[in-house]
Amino acid sequence: MTLIDSIVLGVVEGLTEFLPVSSTAHLVLVSSLLKLEESNFLNAFNIIIQIAPIFSVLLIYFERLFQTWTLWFKLILAFIPTGIVGLLFYDTIESLFNPAFAVILMIATGIAFIVIERFYKEKEHHVDDLDAVTYAQALWVGVSQVFALVPGISRSGSTILGGMLAGLKRDVAMGFSFLLAIPTMAAASGYTLYKEYAALDGSNALLLGIGFFVSFAVGYLAIKGFLAIVSRYSFVPFGWYLIATGLVFGIFGIEA
Repeated sequence: MTLIDSIVLGVVEGLTEFLPVSSTAHLVLVSSLLKLEESNFLNAFNIIIQIAPIFSVLLIYFERLFQTWTLWFKLILAFIPTGIVGLLFYDTIESLFNPAFAVILMIATGIAFIVIERFYKEKEHHVDDLDAVTYAQALWVGVSQVFALVPGISRSGSTILGGMLAGLKRDVAMGFSFLLAIPTMAAASGYTLYKEYAALDGSNALLLGIGFFVSFAVGYLAIKGFLAIVSRYSFVPFGWYLIATGLVFGIFGIEA
């Protein structure tokens, strides 16, 4: 891996982590295009740069997160279903990976966005602030996130859709999804990194540092831009993008 590869993967991770388009699938696609061979280091590198966007969320929502502990309680409640299922069935979930199935799920998620947007009425969704999210709605979003444990389903996609179905306005559903990434990604990345730590050594520190910083910076800008765009428009373009990307993966045989 070169510095250019590190920067490119950092950009891809930062752009896609919080978009409903499966960042893992995009990292796999770009790694394939860069002709990077799968290795323990590449796996560990991808985990490191996936941690970076957590700090982007913390920076953007810092004041909101520490105004009251109520929001943290709701996030912890929302994380519990994924934490329990992920811990108890980790090996089973890993064994579910199938490239063709993952592609089908990507396309299905895209269709779900288009269908839900077709019937979504913004004025009928009254929760227009993060503090107004109820514990029941938080739990519903958390249950929706469990589906993202299956390879091919975007974490942000499943939680945003879950939030919209629970009655949250688009920007609130996005915000809660972003914040839920803090405990979820910290736990998932921490556990996986623990298993892959042997692949990390001082000789790769520069590659890891560059990739982490780029992922953080791009993630910050992506969140800001995503909130500004979708709060005024809809998720339909992302739905079509997921369908198109799934078809590309399927046609070229890339393991999503």
